[in-house]
Amino acid sequence: MTDFSQYHLGEDAQIITESIPGPRSQALLQEQLELEGSVVSYPRSIPIAFKRAKGAIVEDADGNRFIDFFAGAGVLNLGHSNADVLAYTAAQQQELVHCLDFPTENKLSAIRKILGNLPEHLRDQYKVSFGGPTGSDAVEAAIKLAKIKTGRDTIIAFTGGYHGMTSGALALTSNVGFRNKLPSLISNVHYVPYSYCYRCVFKQEPGTCNNQCVDYLRTVLEDSHSGVPKPAAIILEPIQGEGGNIVPPDGYLEDIVRLAHKHDVLVIFDEIQSGFFRSGEFLSCMHTDAVPDIITISKGLGGVGFPISALVYRKDVEAWGPGQHIGTFRGNQVSLAASNGAFDFVAKHGVAEHATRMGEYLTSRLEELKQDCPYLGQVRGRGLMIGMEFVQDQSSKEPFAEFVQAFRHACVHRGLLFEVGGHYNNVVRLVPPLIITPTIIDNAVAIMRSALEAIAVDFPGAIVQEEAMVEA
Repeated sequence: MTDFSQYHLGEDAQIITESIPGPRSQALLQEQLELEGSVVSYPRSIPIAFKRAKGAIVEDADGNRFIDFFAGAGVLNLGHSNADVLAYTAAQQQELVHCLDFPTENKLSAIRKILGNLPEHLRDQYKVSFGGPTGSDAVEAAIKLAKIKTGRDTIIAFTGGYHGMTSGALALTSNVGFRNKLPSLISNVHYVPYSYCYRCVFKQEPGTCNNQCVDYLRTVLEDSHSGVPKPAAIILEPIQGEGGNIVPPDGYLEDIVRLAHKHDVLVIFDEIQSGFFRSGEFLSCMHTDAVPDIITISKGLGGVGFPISALVYRKDVEAWGPGQHIGTFRGNQVSLAASNGAFDFVAKHGVAEHATRMGEYLTSRLEELKQDCPYLGQVRGRGLMIGMEFVQDQSSKEPFAEFVQAFRHACVHRGLLFEVGGHYNNVVRLVPPLIITPTIIDNAVAIMRSALEAIAVDFPGAIVQEEAMVEA
């Protein structure tokens, strides 16, 4: 069993400045404000300037160290600056960096590894195409392929879904806050409810609802008065990310695929965030028997942050010809080398199994925290894609976004980084590097507990004090 502690800058946070941001970070943040466009977002809620990072530990310009449970928005699956993976990219840079879509051993090796990590009985049924360097590029390509294959235009997406910020991908993203200033995007996109059991739109209880959300989709597809033309494809995340790290119930994905195929509709699984072993499997849909027609992958595919995206699709979906989808930077050779290195690292060190174990351990520690925090309504996830949903009341489940904002602020100032999402910005989204250790997890949870204790001044009862527990 690999000792992953060697792949980190340390295993705990260390704050040495009197406040966050420290003086050097403040100067860099101010310069960024003056020089860079106003679309910059992350430093507004996590006000630090990075200097270096290794594994799950980030060091800012002032020497403060943070535990990173954000991992570059779920990109750094094998951690920051993983030397084993970087050895592949360093060697590749000496040979070849850019060659459009010409074949190389480097590229074909990456394709073989992508296909080789699919279920054995499916490996010969799929092909791989590379698009531009981002997940949005992969989604755009998937939409195009589905429309060319079917000759239809409509796409069905899901509430809570996030697929990117380009015109087509954004049209499939349900958060209207991202597009309320845009007069138009691609047309003929319709939304149906995702299986978000904690907040079921049909007011059903888990285990007794018989997947009523699937029945709703059935009505949309079969009722000629639903207002939805027969779609080219249905697109969904097997585990929703920005929507709040939501894992659907058993059988849901299989039912969606079965229903879609009954009506000759293609199914696209967006595995951009949930893929590359984040769930404990290469693709999160591999925890099920659901078999999609098209799969989008990106983020973790670049190993340590190199930009790359790809489509994995059934051979019988092949419908475009030469040059019908191109991109200057598709399949960049250095990014492909990073991907090869990442696959080899995962296989050599048992990262999939480690991610499963660490996910179970982190979930157990968070469940302990939940027992002491009345505002923590649900801990959910699979592998190392975990959500903590905060509510004002356990019964009403009224979202508590202002609590989460204060909680994150307190955590950042104590040395823990994470993202916030969910339908109501009340979900702490944890997507740490897959190589985290139990010690790092323990230290992160200790920071969370300390943060809850600190904000209890403004939110009485935020945490049951350990002293009170002992007295009880």
